[in-house]
Amino acid sequence: MTMVPAYVRAKGEVRASFSTSNGRTHAERVFETGGLRLRFPNGERGCEGVILNTGGGIAGGDSALYDFVAEAGSDVLLTTTSAEKIYRAQDGAADVHVSLRLRERASLSWLPQETIMFAGAKLKRRLDVDLCANSSLTLVEALVFGRLAMGELVVEGSLHDRWRVRRDQQLIFAEEFRIDGEIGATLDRPAVGRKGRATALLLHVAPDAEAKAGVIRAALREATCECGVSAWNGMLAARFVSPVPEIQRAAIVLALQALRGREAPRVWQ
Repeated sequence: MTMVPAYVRAKGEVRASFSTSNGRTHAERVFETGGLRLRFPNGERGCEGVILNTGGGIAGGDSALYDFVAEAGSDVLLTTTSAEKIYRAQDGAADVHVSLRLRERASLSWLPQETIMFAGAKLKRRLDVDLCANSSLTLVEALVFGRLAMGELVVEGSLHDRWRVRRDQQLIFAEEFRIDGEIGATLDRPAVGRKGRATALLLHVAPDAEAKAGVIRAALREATCECGVSAWNGMLAARFVSPVPEIQRAAIVLALQALRGREAPRVWQ
């Protein structure tokens, strides 16, 4: 197999900071390079930013950096135009790093559409968050293993997902998820995925996060995928697994609407 030279690998970055003036949140500074772009459709509340990957996906050896700062009092929602595709890797893994910083009383929702792992894909992803005790954070990361519409159910590859969330510089949430080799066979096991091919984690950190648990559980009674909700230490986590990504997405939308009191991002529809 011919290896792709390192100099042709894509290295994209999007950096932005958001602030408020006259009661409205706007992008204060934006930096884009390497095929990643950030656009701002008109939003009724806060500032809605939509990330575009003009390359159409991420391949092994590519890297993507997303770095966002929500200044004091700002209200920001960030999403993507479509699902992100992780293509088969010839050698090294793709590297994705998300960095989010929330100042005093800021609200930030990181709600990208699904990440689709193609057969043979390799991905290393890091999520680092720093927030204040009185700020509000909502995160959703959803994964789909295989191009299910094409019948790609037996998936091999590797994924290393690392989350670190700090509140007032104290680590409050840490998670390491690794799966590799015959991913499809692993997900078929009853104690792992029970043949699920879509998984997701919703994490909400806010002063009132624990009080939202009952509301989210009530909303998810209508969900038709496996899901569960827990709340502790000013945080709420909801986990999802489904053999069908569309069913999982519908459940996530129910949870987000109950949690945020708003519709899901328009590009999700």
